[in-house]
Amino acid sequence: MRTLTLFVNLVLLVCQLTSPAIKIVAAGFNYGDALNKSLLFFEAQRSGKLQAGNPVKWRGDSALQDGFQQNVDLVGGYYDAGDHVKFGLPMAFTITMLSWGAVDFNNEITAANQLGNTLDSIRWGTDYLIKAHTQLNVLWGQVGDGDSDHACWERPEDMTTPRTAYSIDEQHPGSDLAGETAAALAAASIAFGQYDSSYSSLLLAHAKQLFTFADTFRGLYQDSITGAQQFYSSSGYSDELLWAATWLYRATGDQNYLTYVINNAVSLGGTGWATIQFSWDNKYAGVQILLSKLLTTEIGATYASTLNQYKAKADYFACACLQKNNGYNVPLSPGGMVYLQEWNNLQYASSSGFLLAVYSDYLSATNAVLSCPGGQVQAQDLMKFSQSQADYILGNNPKYMSYLVGFGQNYPAHVHHRGASIPSIFSLQSAVGCAQGFENWYDNPQGNPNVLVGGLVGGPDQYDNFVDDRSNYEQTEPTISGTAPLVGLFSKLQSISGELPVQFFHSITATWKIGRMTYYRHRVIIKNISTKQITYLKLEFKNLSGPIWGLSGTAEKNIYEFPNWVKVLKPGSQTIFVYIQEGPQAKITVLSYH
Repeated sequence: MRTLTLFVNLVLLVCQLTSPAIKIVAAGFNYGDALNKSLLFFEAQRSGKLQAGNPVKWRGDSALQDGFQQNVDLVGGYYDAGDHVKFGLPMAFTITMLSWGAVDFNNEITAANQLGNTLDSIRWGTDYLIKAHTQLNVLWGQVGDGDSDHACWERPEDMTTPRTAYSIDEQHPGSDLAGETAAALAAASIAFGQYDSSYSSLLLAHAKQLFTFADTFRGLYQDSITGAQQFYSSSGYSDELLWAATWLYRATGDQNYLTYVINNAVSLGGTGWATIQFSWDNKYAGVQILLSKLLTTEIGATYASTLNQYKAKADYFACACLQKNNGYNVPLSPGGMVYLQEWNNLQYASSSGFLLAVYSDYLSATNAVLSCPGGQVQAQDLMKFSQSQADYILGNNPKYMSYLVGFGQNYPAHVHHRGASIPSIFSLQSAVGCAQGFENWYDNPQGNPNVLVGGLVGGPDQYDNFVDDRSNYEQTEPTISGTAPLVGLFSKLQSISGELPVQFFHSITATWKIGRMTYYRHRVIIKNISTKQITYLKLEFKNLSGPIWGLSGTAEKNIYEFPNWVKVLKPGSQTIFVYIQEGPQAKITVLSYH
């Protein structure tokens, strides 16, 4: 039988313990490891001349002449997903989300020792966006052609497809693209503010110009860059205008930007659109939550009437996520995953998880409570929802699979990604041609030779079903815009969690039927992964319906501890227990340990 990781859901216990040596654990996963891995994904997606010491050893330099055909330097930036097109709209949103995480969760990312890596990931994107803004009202929004690129399966280092660049300007506007890029640069300017003031100022200067360009010359960017239509078609630009102005106000404190979002609240839909999604295409929920925070400030009182209307829509989003919105809720799969669309659905789980973690912090700061149609909601309830989405991604799901590649022991092996699916140029040094890639590697039944660590794949369907197949791009392709919110989310969860000193490895070693019932023999290894010995480990079991061997029961119902023959679990050592039951495995909570 295939070995599966036993993913442990841990709950924060509100209690008083007499011994200070006992530690209460509030974490389900090693979020610090997940954070580190999610940042590695952006290293794998880099285009251009890579930095020395690049940790993704199977990647090399690529696309070193991007933009040269148009006499502009567009080398750098990020490949969007499993292909090699650089799409400006989702790339800019990616930078906005990475920056938002670095701003609102700065202390948490710093404590996890990941601030340098986060800022480096942001700067790789902002350096490119600055390059792409070649003139006051000119922004290059795409490099590469989606159709020709998707007709080839080759490593980025071997790329033979056209690298045509496309731009927007006064005659060919793109308010959504320019607005999102302005938001990205404004948010990044805050992230870099206390670390590199001159770079922060440069980012802000470009952000201001791009916002003016977006607002003055209005239009949908795919009407100007028609090749983006079938891949990243924007549903409108009103949200991006509000989004950019909101970030510029936060970056500058200039009241003109705040006046803009107040005066245009109705005409641009900020106080009219109630939404249940937040993504590269729809920023309304992000705008509404950002502006809700202003109600706690002195200037917020001046605009309280309109800001409260924004907050009402922010509350709608939060209540919908928590299934307390009078039926107008975010759809959830049976396993608890936010489900909104067939392709790349986990982007909505990551973005909504991030957004409610941010809103939870805002509410906590003022001890505020949300009044949803389905009842009152505390700030901690929002955080629990955020954790539920993160934990689903990391493996607390019906498939017991981590959808963050490289995390845990059971994750997708056939990721829809050209570079990961073909041996590196450092091991297979001959070029892999366009058709050869399809013939030899795309249809190869073996798992990818390179692990795309940290990539969030598209994920399961609405019934939690997942098929790990390279051709199943809806479910197995990762994107930078889907992964970006995880950086802030994982850092926040890491900060409120304890470090779990044990790791569980679960396997089903036998199955049999009695009548219509199917029974499973579950074998679980508990391994001490810390540097200290462990005693008095207490575990709580839920959904345990059969007998258990290898653990001792306690006076408390469903609470188990080490058996008499295991007094101490030394570093690196392990113990085993077994239980038998019908149906899915039991859920285990680590209550305490010494």
